[in-house]
Amino acid sequence: MSSHPTFSAHDLAHALDGLHPDLRILGPDALAGRHPGEDPANLNAGVMAQPASTEAAAALISWCRANHVAIVPQGGLSGLVGGGVSHAGEIILSSARLNRIIAIHADEETVEVEAGVTLEALQGALAPHGLTTGIDLGSRGSATIGGMVSTNAGGILAFRNGVMRHQILGLEAVLPSGEVFSDMTRVVKISAGPDIKQLFIGGEGAFGFVTRVVMKVEPIRPHRAVALLGVENAAGALQVAVRLRRHSALLLEAAEMMWPRYVRDHAALKGFDLSWLEGDSALLLIEVSGTSAEVSTALIEEALAELWEEADLRGGIVAQSSEQARRFWDLREDSVFYFAEFPDAPSFDVSMPPSALDTYVTDLFQRLSAIGSGLDAYVYGHIADGNLHIAIAAPGPLPTEMKALAEDAVYAGIHASGGSFSAEHGVGLNKRSAYLTHVDPVKQALARQFKAMLDPDMLFNPGKVPF
Repeated sequence: MSSHPTFSAHDLAHALDGLHPDLRILGPDALAGRHPGEDPANLNAGVMAQPASTEAAAALISWCRANHVAIVPQGGLSGLVGGGVSHAGEIILSSARLNRIIAIHADEETVEVEAGVTLEALQGALAPHGLTTGIDLGSRGSATIGGMVSTNAGGILAFRNGVMRHQILGLEAVLPSGEVFSDMTRVVKISAGPDIKQLFIGGEGAFGFVTRVVMKVEPIRPHRAVALLGVENAAGALQVAVRLRRHSALLLEAAEMMWPRYVRDHAALKGFDLSWLEGDSALLLIEVSGTSAEVSTALIEEALAELWEEADLRGGIVAQSSEQARRFWDLREDSVFYFAEFPDAPSFDVSMPPSALDTYVTDLFQRLSAIGSGLDAYVYGHIADGNLHIAIAAPGPLPTEMKALAEDAVYAGIHASGGSFSAEHGVGLNKRSAYLTHVDPVKQALARQFKAMLDPDMLFNPGKVPF
């Protein structure tokens, strides 16, 4: 029998009350009725700690270590892999009150923020300075900077600026010991030994609780043009993206592809007119920026005319207003429409070299159709960096055997191609099996060693990324 006490949610709330002046404790009554975010089990612990300072977070973590209470870090609750799921006896450690934008260094193009700041709030604060973040996500309104650090989020601009790992200059986190790790550097060039902060980027809260970060930012390019193009395959879409990336007067801001079933079903649901699209084509959404909206529109129309035959385009529309551009983007970013027909549809998030996409997708559909009575999928994603989102067109959860076959169909060949079974959503609970199957055993062993060193009692986000 364990020698450690087991606390109920009410016990925890009572014990932590008054622990630190910057620490707010929400017990079961305060959490009752609160929306749990993407996963209905996120708030199952029944008690949440909300520090408003690094010192308060350290006090809470030190208490939890002394009393052997597991901690589940949470940000904006928009994670899609169960990384924020909590259980009775644990305590949720929320970044909600760590929501200050500490400093904007406009001349340096850097910003210092607390972990609970949402991406949208940061973008709004940067805008008056003519700046914006070098990373963008459809969930910008709820995704927090700390959560994006913890999952190494990617998004729309990854093909150009990389993922969150490439945006972080400095970072502060509270370790499972209660000690504060502080590496709040504001420069790109550092050659001073191993970059320890990288453990926390993509660590999904297993190595500590991120409290502050320093990020690179970039100038806003507000003068945009948006186009929807019919394409036969990923090769044609990539041809367009590569040509626009090399354009001397335009900057490619997005290249998002939607395969035919996604296009047909979503357009029908939205009442979106596809009469201009030839056959059963895929759609490529392109956004570029230039010196003015008029120039951007004229130049993209000119570039597409030159590319039309070469890329075998199957129709196209360049948005003539901001409202029309918004409707184009809505077709891509409102990407959970299929849950209405297929509740809990199994979904995946993979990446591979862009040149491998066509073969992979063709083979994927064949592998899925061979399962049981035949499965199909919605496929869409960030074409220029090879990141695909895949949702099985069937209600979940799938029967155990069918689920295993579907996962095998999705993950087949990805590692061999140089890709990843998880591109930007993390591992969490939902991808434990894939992690154990597809991640190099030596890499897994090293991760377990780091975990044992930093968190020997396994109290930080237990049961998630498998260590």
